[in-house]
Amino acid sequence: MIETVIKDLGLIDYKEAWDIQKQLFEKKIAAKSNNINMPNYLVICEHPHVYTLGKSAKKDHLLINQDFLKQIGATSYEIERGGDITYHGPGQLVIYPIFDLEKNGIGIKKYVEMIEQCIINVLKLYFIESYIIPNQIGVWLKRNNKEQKIAAIGIKCSKFVSMHGLALNVNTDLQMFNHIVPCGIPDKEVASISSILEKEVSIFETKNRIIQEFVNIFDLKIREEKYER
Repeated sequence: MIETVIKDLGLIDYKEAWDIQKQLFEKKIAAKSNNINMPNYLVICEHPHVYTLGKSAKKDHLLINQDFLKQIGATSYEIERGGDITYHGPGQLVIYPIFDLEKNGIGIKKYVEMIEQCIINVLKLYFIESYIIPNQIGVWLKRNNKEQKIAAIGIKCSKFVSMHGLALNVNTDLQMFNHIVPCGIPDKEVASISSILEKEVSIFETKNRIIQEFVNIFDLKIREEKYER
């Protein structure tokens, strides 16, 4: 079993969480380079309204300007993860695993597949059938004969240490996706657990369920570390 620390940041500004991620990521790489044992981290949070553009993002996939961003109380960042553009906001569960994939004995492709499986397993607990689409990272479902994306994944790896991660729409305001071309795919829609079940869902319950799936699939031994601002 792999020692893993849970850091639950709650609702936190994207930049603040990004800085915490980068600090843990850099410490993990330094520890690995010096053969020092350091636990994995599972950073969990929600963000205020924010749009993030990955390394392959086209800027015109953000369909609004900076003035409109301010009007809707949102921010935007260009970041170092893979992928195109996505949205984070309240009611969306965001998880950033800081994992040593080499120590876990898995490659990057397998790592992404394991994250996708965690999400698929959690959705099954809500009686939601979901799946992956070849060559399109993330988790999808079909509703009204249309494919809808319910979870996005975007990662960065260096020396087989990961950062960034996944965003699962739980009670997310899906209207916020209207201001972007989600993940750079113009002909697809988005969904949330609450939009499918037609009721608000406990994010606390969803959080515990996905942590348990990470424990099962990645064979983790977890402990919690309190985050103090």
